Amino acid sequence: MLTILGFAMIATFLVLIMLKKMSPIAALVLIPALFCVFVGKGAKLGDYVIDGVTGLAPTAAMLMFAIVYFGVMIDVGLFDPIVRAILRFCKADPLRIVVGTAVLAGIVSLDGDGSTTFMITVSAMYPLYKRLKMSLVVMTGVAAMANGVMNTLPWGGPTARAATALKLDASDIFVPMIPALAMGLLFVFALAYVLGRRERGRLGVLTLDEVLVEETETVLVGAGTGKGTKSTGGSGTGADLPDEPQDEGFQGLDPHRATLRPRLYWFNALLTVALLTAMIMEWLPIPVLFLLGAALALTVNFPHMPDQKARLGAHAENVLNVSGMVFAAAVFTGVLQGTGMVDHMATWLVDNIPDGMGPHMAFVTGVLSIPLTYFMSNDGFYFGILPVLAEAGQAHGVSSLEIARASLVGQPLHMSSPLVPAVYVLVGMAKVEFGDHTRFVVKWAALTSLVVLGAGILFGII
Repeated sequence: MLTILGFAMIATFLVLIMLKKMSPIAALVLIPALFCVFVGKGAKLGDYVIDGVTGLAPTAAMLMFAIVYFGVMIDVGLFDPIVRAILRFCKADPLRIVVGTAVLAGIVSLDGDGSTTFMITVSAMYPLYKRLKMSLVVMTGVAAMANGVMNTLPWGGPTARAATALKLDASDIFVPMIPALAMGLLFVFALAYVLGRRERGRLGVLTLDEVLVEETETVLVGAGTGKGTKSTGGSGTGADLPDEPQDEGFQGLDPHRATLRPRLYWFNALLTVALLTAMIMEWLPIPVLFLLGAALALTVNFPHMPDQKARLGAHAENVLNVSGMVFAAAVFTGVLQGTGMVDHMATWLVDNIPDGMGPHMAFVTGVLSIPLTYFMSNDGFYFGILPVLAEAGQAHGVSSLEIARASLVGQPLHMSSPLVPAVYVLVGMAKVEFGDHTRFVVKWAALTSLVVLGAGILFGII
């Protein structure tokens, strides 16, 4: 019964948000609460929610202060050279812009943190998509897939979890998987090329002068000018309607904004490098690092209290949207785990694996990782399900290393899961409806995962 209710709860959530019948926050809270009552454990709902919130509180804190930190870095001009370089490369060609999105997301993903990747990528690329009226779900989808493949880096999370759960060395899992993961990343780039050609066919290739004739407003992402925009709703291709037109050239970030701090450029660059290094080396917990980094960045760049308050106010909307979504997701995960739904779903899946598939448990693990890491947290999958799959594989002569490598296959889709806090940073900053992003990305991300799995089998890795 719990198995059926678990799948029904997830299906109900996905259908409602994809059809835009409920907002993600409302769906993440109300649907699990309703199913908790159906299960007969409504009296324990409070305990489940508190457990879920407690587990996700560090993540919420990390995202809050990461948004503030990188928002300030965007304000002061740290990423302006990157934006200018991308503008020079992409020009006004939709194909180049989509490919550039994939490449930028892949490069920035080397830091191992999805939220950081999405904040930098959207900040750089969003103005281009808006200027040319390109589809924003293409941007979010390509960025999420590129980050999903790169999320398998040993310091990204999944590989370390697999190594810990199966008591293996992370390098023994990851290094042999590099060729398969490289094929996955190349597939994302190829897909970006195809999607870019489609956008080019729809919009054509404009010159910068033509773009200036069509639009003269400046679109700022994260720079917090204090001027709001009126969204047309959805992700589509329509541009936001500005409160008032701005007489600026073709650019992503206003080169004359008052928040620029050119004299502090190298301080901010070194601070960011130090922060990312400390994060990769795990010198301190990531939430603590971003908390310290945000406080230091605000103090040095904006020493006057009114200026600090203005910067915090400028980024308050993003902070509230993302942190609110994370805590709402805590209700969903808390009920899934607290009621035992997730355990029954996993057991049902494992028990229904045909006996004849025993010698092919690595392949089975790879296939199962695609839906399971979408519907579950990485912790739930790697610490709850993977050991069971590994034990079943060992009984048929399949090594734990092969099982561990196969478990990484689902990460391209996992990064768009409603249980991944970073995806709300992506869709929030890009002003894309989560349902629109899901409807677009699921098929392509699942295909990317299958490419990684196929390459792993072809190369004899899995």
